[in-house]
Order: sequence, then structure tokens, then C-alpha cells
Amino acid sequence: MPLHLPEHLGRPIPDSPHAVSACLPTWADNIGYEEGEPRVTETLTTGYPRFVYNRFCRDLFESVGEKVTGPEHQCLVFPSEAAADRARSLINYRLDANAAEIVALSDLAQADEHNDMHAVVFPVEHARMAQDAWQHMGEGISSRQAQDLLEGPQDEVTLVAQQALSQITSRVATLASVPAEFTWLASCGMSGFAALHRALDRLAPGLPSVQFGFPYVDSLKVQQLCGPAGCWFLPRGDRDELGQLQQALEAGRRFNGVYTEFPSNPLLAVPDLSRLSELCRTHQLPLVVDETIAGFGNVDVLPAADAICSSLTKSFSGVGDVTGGSIVVNPLSRFAGQLADALDASPPTGLYSRDAVVLERNSRDYALRLPVACENAGRLVEFLRGRPEVQAVYYPDDLNPAGDGDHASRYDAFARPGAGRGPLFSVLLHDAKRTTAQFHDALAVDKGPNLGTNYTLACPFTILAHYHELDWAESCGVSRYLIRVSAGLEPYEDLEAAFALALSPNA
Repeated sequence: MPLHLPEHLGRPIPDSPHAVSACLPTWADNIGYEEGEPRVTETLTTGYPRFVYNRFCRDLFESVGEKVTGPEHQCLVFPSEAAADRARSLINYRLDANAAEIVALSDLAQADEHNDMHAVVFPVEHARMAQDAWQHMGEGISSRQAQDLLEGPQDEVTLVAQQALSQITSRVATLASVPAEFTWLASCGMSGFAALHRALDRLAPGLPSVQFGFPYVDSLKVQQLCGPAGCWFLPRGDRDELGQLQQALEAGRRFNGVYTEFPSNPLLAVPDLSRLSELCRTHQLPLVVDETIAGFGNVDVLPAADAICSSLTKSFSGVGDVTGGSIVVNPLSRFAGQLADALDASPPTGLYSRDAVVLERNSRDYALRLPVACENAGRLVEFLRGRPEVQAVYYPDDLNPAGDGDHASRYDAFARPGAGRGPLFSVLLHDAKRTTAQFHDALAVDKGPNLGTNYTLACPFTILAHYHELDWAESCGVSRYLIRVSAGLEPYEDLEAAFALALSPNA
């Protein structure tokens, strides 16, 4: 039974205290969440961990706060001093003040894995800024580590965790066709992305980055806020903007790297990765590709990239009860040695032991699950494009209205034999202002953030990711009425029936 009805508001998706999504069943609920309505926010015991503090994390913050904070202060807990220091630095940089400080929590340690924990303490009026730092870089303590600190270790997993970490590393390295020493694991996709951003900044300090194409929200925020020189944002990621980048480079403008998604989230646009790679190599500029949406099992983009980053929270896990991320450096890249050294010097926040055990178990059948989800997505896209209520479906093929076309050939150039086009697509209805909320509310699939899960998930992506900058998002071609759908493993006939009913609820 998917969680999609009003009475399901706030329920974890899946039914786990460590779920990384929660049900927001109606359009109004999503807006209420963004506006901080108690009716919505007070029902959430969990949610996407970088956006919603899990119940165990909240309890830990309160417990630690009683020991280390004074009146009118709050704290967040991080698994390492380095992660806490980065969060503190971002808070203070954005406030232009030394408002936040870090405090060691070694007295709370119950095992070696907890010994480096630190809290970031800040005045309560800056709680929103602190949450932004937690969200953008993704380096906060995980819910399982918080639970173990509050309740004591749930089980002895030291040896099992070491084996799990080794198995995950090997699994990612094998999928990417690289030696394991060119693979790094991270606590989530964004902590991996942030580590790569630090690495490129170390290679060419003081220079801005380039974001080619409209990306996932925090990928852009990290570039804009976590480096001294910011980011040149090329939101369309099309031929014209590729020409702009080429002209800038030929005119002598300098950057520390280029970032792109393949395909992009949420418009599923496919950049001309071949030309972009050639341009970057001509001008000796590192290229980072995030292939989370397609996934290792569908595409091999490493030949065009100097490094790839992925969120293992998504299709690699599938279950939706753990986060993880990975970085793979192209061993043939001219930057391979420098990037590896920089990542070793400032590595991503790693996976907590119990999270590693869960992620390893979840990912064992990745290669079997991915084709099923991709096939369901492709069939739903074809069905929806045949419906008169639908204005556009964004999907990495040539009927995608985003960008300048050629999405299929650009995708196929890096597709593995027999690959699908990923489980994700986005839908825009005709007369969207009038029709979208009704369609969303009537859709009988799980409704909440996240993607790549074994169950179909839908959410009003732009509302959740860009609610306070909707006009800006629309200026970049991303409608505020976009519904993003991640197809799961359900029988296709059930999915088609759910979408048909939502499009014609009174039929």
C-alpha cells in the first residue's frame, strides 16, 4: 500500500526509523513543509536526512546541547572535527561573524568510531543558517550513529563493517571499471561532491568553478558558497552555453573545474559530454560528472571525465533506509595523481559502520533491480506522452523539451550495452497552474523526496528544492509545477492504472 493519502502525512518511507524519505501526500503539504507549518513539520519523525533532522539526531542534539551549550544556543553534531569545522566556517562566512564554534565530544565516545565527534554550537537565531550548512555539505552525523550514541551500540559490527566497506568499494570500482584505490566512499552523495569540490579548489585555489547545466540544488550551492571565488552557472547546458564556455577559455578566463550531470536532475537533459570533455582537456581543466540519475549500471562516463561522483543513496541502495556516496577518479586522467592526493588530504566524511552494513546488503541485487525500474520508467513516459492532459515529459530522449535536443544520441554515446535510460522522469501538465495539484494529490504512489527506490516515488520537485527562488528556477527553464517521478519495481500495469486515474480522477 503506497503512502499517498492525507492521513499518511509524515509517515516514513520506507517503514524504518532510518528512512530517508517521508510522506508529503498533498500539494498543500509540500508547501506547508516549505513554509514551516507546524501541522506538517511536527508530524515528521524523519525525512531526507540533509533536509530533516532524524528523530535520533534531534534527540542527540538536545542531549549534547544540555552539556555544551548555554542559554539561547543550539548545536548540531558531526562525526569528525574536520566536518564540524567546515560547517562552522560556512556558517560564520555567511553571517560575516564568528557566531558558531565547535566543541569536542570525546567524553561521549563509547567506541573508537565516535572519538572524533564534535558539535557546532551557534545562537538559536542562526538555526536556519546552521541547517543550510548541514544540508549543503551533507556531513552531519547519521541517524544510526546518533542512535548508537543515545542507546548504546545496537550490535557488534566492527569486522562485518570492515568487510562491508571493502565490498562496497569493490562493487563501485568494478561497476566503474577502475582499481579500488581510485575509489572513495562517502557518507552521502553531497559529502562526496563537497570533497571533490575541495580537491579541485586545492588544485587551483582562488578560481571559480563552472556548473554546466541546471543541477541538483545543493551541487550548485556548494560551488557558490563553499569556495572563495564562487561559480559561473550556465543553466541551459546547451550548444550556445558550450560556445560561451569555449570563448571564455580561449579569451584566457581561468577556472578550477567544470561540473555537469548526466543526465540532469530534474530536467533529464543530457549535455554534449564528448564536446565538453574535449574542451576541458584542450584547456587542461578537470571535468567532474555526476551520473547518479542514470547510474553506473546504465552508463560509463568515466572515459570523458576526470572524476565521477554518485549518490549511493539512490538506485545503488534502492531501499531508502541509508545514505551513501562515492567518488571515482579516472586513473588515466592527467589530474589523477593530484586529485587522489587532494582527496586523501581532505577526504569525504565516510560511512558509519552500521550504515555500511545496510548499504552493502541493499546493493547486492543492484544489477537485477535497475533494468526493471528503467523499463517501468520508459513505458510510463510513453504512456504519459500519449495523454492529452500532459504538456511535456522530461526524459533523456529526443522528445525531451529541455535544452537543444540530441539527448538520445548524447546518452547513447556513453550507454552500456542493453542499458536503460534511468528510472527518473518529470511531468508537466497542460494548464499546470490549475491542474497540477489535483493530479499530484490523486496519484496513488508513494509521495515524498528521494529517487531510485524500489518503489515508485513522486514529488513536486521545484516546490521542495527551490520554493524560495521559484521565479529564478523558472527563468532557468524549470517550471514550479514540475512533478518528478522515480519509477520503482511494481507491476507496470498497476503503475499505469495509478497515473491514468490521477489524470482523469472523475472518469
